[in-house]
Amino acid sequence: MEFTTQHFIALAPLLITSATIIVVMLAIAWRRNHSQTFLLSVAGLNLALLSILPALKVAPLAVTPLLQIDSFACLYMALILVATLACVTLAHAYLGDGGTGYPGNREELYLLILMSAAGGLVLVSAQHLAGLFVGLELLSVPVYGLVAYAFFNKRSLEAGIKYMVLSAAGSAFLLFGMALLYADSGSLSFVGIGQALAATGLPSSLAQLGLGMMLIGLAFKLSLVPFHLWTPDVYEGAPAPVAAFLATAAKVAVFAVMVRLFQISPAASSGVLSNVLTIIAIASILFGNLLALTQSNLKRLLGYSSIAHFGYLLIALVASKGLAVEAIGVYLVTYVITSLGAFGVITLMSSPYKGRDADALYEYRGLFWRRPYLTAVLTVMMLSLAGIPLTAGFIGKFYIIATGVESHQWWLVGSLVLGSAIGVFYYLRVMVTLYLIEPNLRRVDAQLHWEQKAGGVMLLAIAVLAFFLGLYPQPLLNLVQQSGLAG
Repeated sequence: MEFTTQHFIALAPLLITSATIIVVMLAIAWRRNHSQTFLLSVAGLNLALLSILPALKVAPLAVTPLLQIDSFACLYMALILVATLACVTLAHAYLGDGGTGYPGNREELYLLILMSAAGGLVLVSAQHLAGLFVGLELLSVPVYGLVAYAFFNKRSLEAGIKYMVLSAAGSAFLLFGMALLYADSGSLSFVGIGQALAATGLPSSLAQLGLGMMLIGLAFKLSLVPFHLWTPDVYEGAPAPVAAFLATAAKVAVFAVMVRLFQISPAASSGVLSNVLTIIAIASILFGNLLALTQSNLKRLLGYSSIAHFGYLLIALVASKGLAVEAIGVYLVTYVITSLGAFGVITLMSSPYKGRDADALYEYRGLFWRRPYLTAVLTVMMLSLAGIPLTAGFIGKFYIIATGVESHQWWLVGSLVLGSAIGVFYYLRVMVTLYLIEPNLRRVDAQLHWEQKAGGVMLLAIAVLAFFLGLYPQPLLNLVQQSGLAG
């Protein structure tokens, strides 16, 4: 095919991100400078984010048979880039330029995050199984290094190895499923597979097996029950900014491509597969929330809570008509905002020089009296994750319930209500801990470096945004409505 200027405009976010990776790599090779690497990464990500506006003007546009740039892809590209930008800012505060030196090289963390973000951008615009696989591997492989980045901490190394082994198993399932789908439909493009499945009415047993194996591969990446066992250990072991990236940008990219695959071939979500998705959704909601009840570690608690949140999202995927795509868009935006805020507080409380992150719940006892700003942010995030009215999380949950009711998925709606009720308990437990008065409490906070102040300002902005979207969600709803899969 011939490339025109329009193709380059449509691909601009991905091209600018890739150019940033090369510039950062050359800059590191030339001279190691932590702040310079950070500033180059932020500049590149901001440019990529701005380039989505001209890309929207030429969308929808198929760029090679592998990628489709449309308003759906642009929305999720923007979400991934914003999440990456937040994680890079948190990483700068975490690694710090303070007096103590980080025992290893700090600059490569930015390089790995940028490479993983580029994989996410490929993934959300994939319209072909080859594009899906390339995007998924480019997203996952740098994350293995990121999770084990604090190499002097054995928990971090253990988490990296666990994630790598299980992720490789997930990729094997995914590839096998793709092979079976290709054998049945004779096509690797989503549209071709959709047409082949629709032509035969109900999918053949071979196609259902292929789709089932692909679902297992994607469920590993999304940590849905019963493929969730790696999640709490990896979240706990990974450095806090990496856990934030894993919980937001990485999962959003995988879920977006799953939505595209299931929406383009509606036959994919019919029959046996629909029942399997329903069971996985109910199990993820109940197991995620019940296991979070017993946690005394904030990162593990957020890990189990993310399993439950993606269980909620599966409700809209099972419904797959009416409000579904809109509900998924709204929920993912609100989930990303709240997860970034929660992990951001853990990041600013932690430092890699202490050996492990400040993620035990007892370390947050009486935080209000020491760091009131961080307490305010974490309180808003917990309220939002619990889906309390006047926060962004409430709008997301409301849309998911509306979708479930619209498509008469009563079992799923029931499990969502029950899961949310359990969730309120452990989110409130975290909030109460923040305001406890400790004996001999020091009320003066330590002096912050400027990079931590930058992270703190960003967290306050996230908290304000979570409140604003809870009070006035219309701008978000308009944005998501314009990004339907019709393009």
